[in-house]
Amino acid sequence: MAVPVRLIPSPPTVCLSTPLLSLPPIARKPSPSSSCSGSSRARPGFRCSAANKPSPPPPEVSNSSSNSMAKIRSEVLSPFRSVRMFFYLAFMASAGLGSLIALTQLVPALTNPARLAGAAETLRGLGIDVAAVAVFAFLYSRDRKASDAQVARLTREENLSRLKLRVGAGGRVVPLGELRGSARLVIVAGPAEFVEESFRRSKPFLKDLMDRGVLVLPFPTDGNTPALQFDGEAEEGENEGDGIGEKSKRLWQLTPVYTSEWAKWLEEQKKLANVAPDSPVYLSLRMDGRVRGSGVGYPPWQAFVAQLPLVKGMWSGFLDGMDGRV
Repeated sequence: MAVPVRLIPSPPTVCLSTPLLSLPPIARKPSPSSSCSGSSRARPGFRCSAANKPSPPPPEVSNSSSNSMAKIRSEVLSPFRSVRMFFYLAFMASAGLGSLIALTQLVPALTNPARLAGAAETLRGLGIDVAAVAVFAFLYSRDRKASDAQVARLTREENLSRLKLRVGAGGRVVPLGELRGSARLVIVAGPAEFVEESFRRSKPFLKDLMDRGVLVLPFPTDGNTPALQFDGEAEEGENEGDGIGEKSKRLWQLTPVYTSEWAKWLEEQKKLANVAPDSPVYLSLRMDGRVRGSGVGYPPWQAFVAQLPLVKGMWSGFLDGMDGRV
């Protein structure tokens, strides 16, 4: 007997007028100089532009890194201080041990009349040991204070060397430390009028300052831009062909970057020197980046010329560290 076969109907075919998944076309990445504005696919009023992108935040300065570098520089500048402090501690320990031994001998001698004759000698030795401990403790404390003061000063100089500046108009941004060994930096910080007057007073000494490797970094603290006329007329006694405008640009070619960090560092220096926060100041650096001197008021350009050695000639390498008293 044949078994009837039941046919299962196939499911109906559904035709979709649109695809199940529609992928938008891949858009080409816009160039940094291009901008995009709102369209039918974007939110109304949306607009972006690479030219309006905010500048990156200033880099953080690691205090531990600056302190470590300052300690290394302190060891280089004062190589025998650590040796002296080690011997001071050794002599203090030796004298302290001698004092303890003398004290243990003095107490029984004072209580025993039979041993009273040697008490005077023991007391004299105890006095010598105590005096030695006091003297070496004073010498150790003096060297420790000098070391701490030097490390603190070098730490501030290391923090200064990490501040950013721009070389020339539209030039590259470099840390101040990259100028070590090639330039003697003079920082002129004050209102825009103070910077302009400092610029005017430097004009008679442009060539001499450049021969001594001096570069000036103007820092207007009032937020205004000083009007420095680089293409002005020649000063009295100079010819038009001397290129005073070009020399001025080369001497005053630095510009601070991240001025908030510069202002913070300068405020700390004024606080340490007990100078009013709104006082215009100048700061001069040596060829190796150490602070040579500072003061309130206009930079003494004539004194720089008189005291700083030339960066070229037979004495240039020998006198690089002898940057005068200014």
